[in-house]
Amino acid sequence: MDRQLKKRKWPPRRIAYVSVAGLFVVIVLYNIMFGDHSSRLNVQAERLTISTVEKGEFQEFIPVTGSVIPIKTHYLDAVEGGRVDTVFLEAGSFVNKGDKILKLANTNLLLDIMYREAELFQQSNNLRNTRLTMARDRLTTRGQLLDLENRIARQRRVYELNVDLMARNLSVSNQEFEESRDEFEYLNAKRELTLQAREQDSIYRETQITQLEASVERIEANLEIVRQNLDNLVIKAPVSGHLTSLNANVGESKMRGERLGQVDVLDGFKVRVGVDEHYITRINIGQKGECTYSDDPYQLSISKVYPEVINGRFEVDMEFSDAAPEGIRRGQTLRIRLELGDLTEAVLLASGGFYQKTGGRWVFVVDESGDVARKREIQLGRQNPLRYEVLSGLDPGERVITSSYDNFGDVDQLILKQ
Repeated sequence: MDRQLKKRKWPPRRIAYVSVAGLFVVIVLYNIMFGDHSSRLNVQAERLTISTVEKGEFQEFIPVTGSVIPIKTHYLDAVEGGRVDTVFLEAGSFVNKGDKILKLANTNLLLDIMYREAELFQQSNNLRNTRLTMARDRLTTRGQLLDLENRIARQRRVYELNVDLMARNLSVSNQEFEESRDEFEYLNAKRELTLQAREQDSIYRETQITQLEASVERIEANLEIVRQNLDNLVIKAPVSGHLTSLNANVGESKMRGERLGQVDVLDGFKVRVGVDEHYITRINIGQKGECTYSDDPYQLSISKVYPEVINGRFEVDMEFSDAAPEGIRRGQTLRIRLELGDLTEAVLLASGGFYQKTGGRWVFVVDESGDVARKREIQLGRQNPLRYEVLSGLDPGERVITSSYDNFGDVDQLILKQ
């Protein structure tokens, strides 16, 4: 008798299908949850610049350009204006201290000197006449006093005689006695008045003489200044050196204070350097720099800082620490590495075009296989034209793509094709 078989609900084929489907779903879910979803870009490795992170000495510096100028320059300015009368030397000449360079003519200055000389002569005459008058008045007053003294002496004898006669009740009338007494007292009073007048007149004359003497001294001083200005019409070399420039032609009119030329002292040279205003707070006297001339290095140091900013730049003067390079000339241009800090130990990354894209916030780091470069966040500190100081995110020995990132877009990984 046949037995009825029960139909299986999950045949092997069906179980196999379900298992495969489940495994596919699990794989998909795993990839979604734990897979690598970063974007990739294939690039040719030979077109990239890959630099190795190193640990070494770092010094922050900036490249600047300077112009060679004499270590000391004396400018020729017109102390007094005038017309160029004579030019004794031409620009480019070597001069000794005191050599005549040019002469100006000024008619008004000559007339001013003549006027002041006449004024001085007049005041000198006034002073001399006042002294003569004072001496004559003293003699006159002295004669008056001598006459009074003589009259007082005679009148004293008459008065004293009348006093004696009156005491003895002898023949002298009261009127005679009183007249002699009054005359005696009058002469004494007149003497006192004459002395007071002489004293007052002497004080007045002394004051007048003092004022006249001060006036004469003032006129003489002014006249001396004017004469010096007349001497200053002849422009002379203030020092020995090279007459670099001379802006004067015969017949030209020059204003007071106008720049006429300059004399350069050739004992040494310095370098006038323009620096971006961004570094104005970090530049100080004494900072060092280095330049190369004829393949030899030369050390310089900042001797003066000009704080005025013009067109986004300010200037500094740098002097050679040792002797200036042999054969250097005024106006030559030197490229200088201006140090901004001391030499320190740091983790270093070579500079490159990546910085324009990332601002130093991240880079592509090549893995050990050399086939993949992954984006990584970093932090950079100080910099110079050759290297960046790495503060965090990179270790010595790691390799970083330092060429431009402009063609990479926003990918997270670069597949390096050999």
